[in-house]
Amino acid sequence: MGKCILTALAILVLALPAAAEPRKREAFEAAIDNALDYLAKSQNPDGSWTSGRQFGGGGFNQGGARDPAITGLCVMAFLSAGHVPGEGKYASVIENGVKYVAGSQQTNGLFAGGQSGMTTMYSHGICTLMVAEVIGLMPDRRHAATLRRQLENAVKLIRHAQAKSGQNEGGWRYQPVPGDADMSVTAWQVMALRAAKNVGCDIPPETVEKAVGYVKNCYDPSTGGYRYVRSGPATVPCTGAGILSLELCGKEYHRSAESLNATGYIIDQITGRKNQGFRPGGQFGGLSQHFFYGVYYTSQAMFQIGGDTWTWYRKYLHALLLGPDGHPQRAGGFWTGVSGDDNMAGVNYCTAMAVLALTVEYRFLPIYQRGEEPEEREGK
Repeated sequence: MGKCILTALAILVLALPAAAEPRKREAFEAAIDNALDYLAKSQNPDGSWTSGRQFGGGGFNQGGARDPAITGLCVMAFLSAGHVPGEGKYASVIENGVKYVAGSQQTNGLFAGGQSGMTTMYSHGICTLMVAEVIGLMPDRRHAATLRRQLENAVKLIRHAQAKSGQNEGGWRYQPVPGDADMSVTAWQVMALRAAKNVGCDIPPETVEKAVGYVKNCYDPSTGGYRYVRSGPATVPCTGAGILSLELCGKEYHRSAESLNATGYIIDQITGRKNQGFRPGGQFGGLSQHFFYGVYYTSQAMFQIGGDTWTWYRKYLHALLLGPDGHPQRAGGFWTGVSGDDNMAGVNYCTAMAVLALTVEYRFLPIYQRGEEPEEREGK
């Protein structure tokens, strides 16, 4: 009888499905975790992060200032990896960062702290984007309501600052006044407006239509890329920004012929078919001049295009930010600059932008969502 019971139990055990092997974590996931640990440690007591945090001479030089835009990017880095306010080990890090950015808003709605000059609307677009992304994740609804009022004021300023006429109609530039425009500043405002719309802010269709018109006017049909300004040459970072801007402005622009041509331009540039390309100790294709800015925008653009384009770019991105022949993460969990703007913005900026590029496929940030049909997701 005992043998029969043992035999029956053995048969039952053998019939049970085998326990699934735990998924082996990829290298980029560990890199993200290490980067967030670094950012948590580099946060200032008031919740801010510093720009211009340079690495050299065996240590850090704290030469920069507390910066709302860098703080906004760092907060979004945590959110993009699935960390939210009020939960988990980074709860206070995120909440304090949000409070610092919220406290930087001026009476006219501008998120810029004490900044002026060329960085003003960059800072405003980034901070507005961060506030919009975090609103739906705040556990304290009273705080969320306060942030929503701040967001609405920030959106009003963006709408006011949009160029109303002339060759720059629909675009934005450095100052919160209508007139001049460039692709770089415009892309941040487009992202901010899209994120604000996602949480219920009223964004007039004509604001979006005019922004699309400006982006399209920056397209260079001779190369397939997008220019920084209408009269300038196409660049890889601005091409990523152009693709992403159109993708965020409506399903009718998803995988348009223009966008597909632009992805071809990016691939040509970064694989070396039209320049020196990505090689050890050499140029990182068309990303060298504005490295982390370019990585940030091209990762989002290629992810939005999806399919084989994203599959190819994902491998390139991981080789670029993790591989020995690229610009890999330092042992402390951070990335240092490649280009002049990287070094001016500092290590916190470089690290946050790297995380935001690597986490695009997680889709935790609403701005990272695609507008594709379910069957398209198979080729992500």
